[in-house]
Amino acid sequence: MSHHLRIVRGDATPEEIAALVAVLAVRRAQPPPPPPRRSRTWRNPARTMRNPLAPGKSAWRMSALP
Repeated sequence: MSHHLRIVRGDATPEEIAALVAVLAVRRAQPPPPPPRRSRTWRNPARTMRNPLAPGKSAWRMSALP
């Protein structure tokens, strides 16, 4: 896709044209991608807590298992 820039009125200097092109290029540029999100499960302190024990058959044996 080709883009054209045409000066309609006035006599622009090469510096003015370069400034205009720079502004248009920056405006057209894509924003940087957002940083990747970190997983919250690794930082969650509840992850290190033990699951509650469920009463039932052989519950006393299961209480010694991690």
